[in-house]
Amino acid sequence: MKISTRSRAVRTLASLSAALLACTGLAACNYNITSAESTTIAPTPVVATSPAPVPQGLDSFYSQGIDWQPCEGGQNADQNVAFTCATINVPLDYEHPDGQTIQIALKRRAAGHQAIGSLFINPGGPGGSGVNLVEGVGNLLSQRLMDSYDVIGFDPRGVGASTAVDCMTDAEVDADRAAADAGPNDKLTDEQVQESVTSHAEKLESQCDANTHVEGLLDHIDTISAARDLDVMRAVVGDDVLSYLGYSYGTYLGATYAELFPGNVGRLVLDGAVDPTLTSGQISLGQAAGFENALRAYVEDCQRGKNCPLTGDVDNGVKQIQALLDLTASSPLPTNDAKRPLTYSLAENAVLSLLYDDQYWQYLTRGLDEAMNQGKGTILLALADALASRNEDGTYSSNSSEVINAINCLDYPVEGDTASWQAEAHEMEQASPTFGADLGYPELFCQVWDHKSTRERKPIHASGAAPILVIGTTGDPATPYPWAEALAEQLDSGRLLTWEGNGHTAYGRAGDCVTDAVDRYLLTGELPQEGLTCKGKN
Repeated sequence: MKISTRSRAVRTLASLSAALLACTGLAACNYNITSAESTTIAPTPVVATSPAPVPQGLDSFYSQGIDWQPCEGGQNADQNVAFTCATINVPLDYEHPDGQTIQIALKRRAAGHQAIGSLFINPGGPGGSGVNLVEGVGNLLSQRLMDSYDVIGFDPRGVGASTAVDCMTDAEVDADRAAADAGPNDKLTDEQVQESVTSHAEKLESQCDANTHVEGLLDHIDTISAARDLDVMRAVVGDDVLSYLGYSYGTYLGATYAELFPGNVGRLVLDGAVDPTLTSGQISLGQAAGFENALRAYVEDCQRGKNCPLTGDVDNGVKQIQALLDLTASSPLPTNDAKRPLTYSLAENAVLSLLYDDQYWQYLTRGLDEAMNQGKGTILLALADALASRNEDGTYSSNSSEVINAINCLDYPVEGDTASWQAEAHEMEQASPTFGADLGYPELFCQVWDHKSTRERKPIHASGAAPILVIGTTGDPATPYPWAEALAEQLDSGRLLTWEGNGHTAYGRAGDCVTDAVDRYLLTGELPQEGLTCKGKN
């Protein structure tokens, strides 16, 4: 059983289009930001109000130079833009800054005109690569933002090109992603489920401990440490205050930064917000309901359109998807790779991933049609691979699947006991008959995991911080809308922007209303009006 406890990184459709073209020859779709670029917004520099002093003992880190160089390896997504890369040093343990150091990798897209500062971006996860994300910001950010900011993506500690956690070989990641014990209608006993979670945690921890070569790294990839790294980055690139766009888990990182360094907050956008007061189990329960609702919204949309393989009403359509998942649990579907059939786990991951954005739904329809009417899993496997950052040669360009639980277990303390976790797991199955069984027992996983959290789950107020913009999407499955309401209310200077739409996060796909509101804030510091709700994509 695969345990998924947190939302994934924001992505564009480019990888999905390539995957479909590779296996079907279907035409690709363009995924470009819809923005009223004609709206004039005059940028103004971000001004520091009451910047915090350099923390004691960290002067050498804050004063280090940064050497931007042309990036090595691979091709940039936008061949017309010059990207530069760099690494900086930070303490492994901020309580002992004279000890071991680690590296943080950064990638910069220079501003099109005179930069008013740097805009740091984080795609979520935890474990998403900002270095990878920055290459595709032309499909995410408006031109006026890219003209005015040097956009900087970074890999948080433990992730990707930074000093990274290493657990599995690429072949082992393939096997882990494909593994599954049961489909949605197979009734395992509570004891069998708990045994599966325990076994998975023990195996993964053993692999991570054996293969992560920096001693102590697994104890220091928590979000507080990552936020402290972010302040070092801000200082090293020469910004007095931080301007930041964080998606999903990136909202938790951004809010944590604001709590630690309120005087260094410039313009922060937190899109797809995580409520910092929730336990790990409450997070999973909210996601269980969110993804089941998103599945129903997809089925309804599919049945209104053409070439939908789902018949009858919404309830029947959902049951047909559940039946397909059950089939893959007992009889994996053949694909164009004889060594990699579409197992239940891969099929479920494809469906879940494609629910993150309603612009992905056409791809899900094509994959379901091939699976249900032709008995083949080629499209769904290709889409699952693209969304997991698996390359055609079988390598992975991200270690997000390896590091996500390691970070979560440092951020979310174990609460409750076996009886309460069991009751919570039953709630998840009721909230989501399709996915709930695979979201249960996150606390049990972290109880077994040997690198545990000492952080208390509590509200984040960021007292004294400049205004912070929080965005919530009413149909967000991964970070449900009430979480954005909660974070905006907790933050002393929070302002909530609502988008009535489906999918995970808003900026970059929600249309002119959201784009103009966010751009105006990031370019001038002017918040959208209180209670602004954007509708549709125009």
